[in-house]
Amino acid sequence: MNKIMELPFSKGLDLCEQFFQEAVRPLLDHHFPTLRYAAGRLGGGSDVLGFDTPQSRDHDWGPRGTLFLAEADFAKHAPAIEQMLRDHLPLTFRGYPTHYGRHPDGSLNLAFIDAGPVNHMIEITTAARFAQAYLALDISQPLRPVNWLCLPSQRLATVRNGRLFHDSLGEMSQLRQTLHFYPHDIWLYLLAGQWTRIAQEDVFVSRTGDVGDDLGSRLIAARQVRNIMRQAFLLGKKYAPYFKWFGTAFAQLDCAADLTPLFDRTWQAENWQAREAALNEAYLYLARWHNKLQLTEPLPAEVGFFHERPYRVITSEQYADALYEQIQDPKVRVLPQGLGNLDQISDSTNILSAAWRFPKFASLFDADNS
Repeated sequence: MNKIMELPFSKGLDLCEQFFQEAVRPLLDHHFPTLRYAAGRLGGGSDVLGFDTPQSRDHDWGPRGTLFLAEADFAKHAPAIEQMLRDHLPLTFRGYPTHYGRHPDGSLNLAFIDAGPVNHMIEITTAARFAQAYLALDISQPLRPVNWLCLPSQRLATVRNGRLFHDSLGEMSQLRQTLHFYPHDIWLYLLAGQWTRIAQEDVFVSRTGDVGDDLGSRLIAARQVRNIMRQAFLLGKKYAPYFKWFGTAFAQLDCAADLTPLFDRTWQAENWQAREAALNEAYLYLARWHNKLQLTEPLPAEVGFFHERPYRVITSEQYADALYEQIQDPKVRVLPQGLGNLDQISDSTNILSAAWRFPKFASLFDADNS
């Protein structure tokens, strides 16, 4: 591994595309000259999001990719392509091994070998099999609202932000176009759900501080910062990634320059009143953004008191209510208000990273259960 860490670093997506164009594609052209396929680097991995660094090379990184065959060709050609690549791929590319071993935890690691066959990481599948395995989607059927709500944004981010190097079939290009961002009414529903999330705990930052629970106030403030950030991803029409890269991706949003100083003030606040004030400025930023996008009739972006109590909030519920009123699709209008999608319900890695679990949450969005 030390030898690998000493090699010149390049971004994984670029390395994978070069690997395909210079090593994989010529072999396919020679051995399977009439084959139609797509190729790319999609799915899990920091490199897919563009967030890989030299440290990323210690696992699940390297010259790799996915070949997407036509369903009719899969059974006939996949085993032969797999073996051909094992036998004919170069042992190294740009100095990096093309052979992979496994760490005890199951993650992949690059390993130098003196002779083939190469245990490569060119996965061979089809668009339909990829969609089912990675997203729990049947692409032969139209996407329904509940399908969208059961798709974690971190999975959608890796499909959108990955890269196709070649596509003579069109299925993967179409899938990526379909999943580029939420349909308009689903977007409104998620924005409303996130305003609801903000409203559920905004006053708690003040109430806990008022009873002397500064730790509780800080914890809730941190949760509210995350809620604000997630709403910023939605307003900016970007998918939020896996939480390890949540802050990194947020820093690339245009709004980060304005919101990050407010978050800093929230962390540095020495009392709940200053913390409340900093968060309210962040809420107001979202409210003005909402109005600028003309998602609803203009709503008052102002801070007021929470009922008769000495705590100040912006009445986030009005934004949620107004957004729900703008939803036109009857299948979206009947969805339970305030629920949002899987990301807004759970942050458990064991849920958001397990595609087979996604459809199990569909019943939560049944109108009969609202």
